[in-house]
Amino acid sequence: MLRIPRRYGHFVFGVIQSGLTTAIATAIASLPFLSESTFLLHWLGAWAMAWAAMTPVVLLAAPFIRRLVEALTVADLTRG
Repeated sequence: MLRIPRRYGHFVFGVIQSGLTTAIATAIASLPFLSESTFLLHWLGAWAMAWAAMTPVVLLAAPFIRRLVEALTVADLTRG
């Protein structure tokens, strides 16, 4: 198992999150290729391109999204 310092957790999270999200989205988009028996080849190529494109977007957008979430939400007042 990799032992990546926790201070890089933001990057690790972004890489895993973008990989999983693009894997699912490209699998859904590649379903028409299932009947042609080219699903795996098409999905793998599409996923690799999507992951390469989305990882920097996720890493750059995350700080802005966190600030937006902070601005749109309030502390849970029901906790004791």
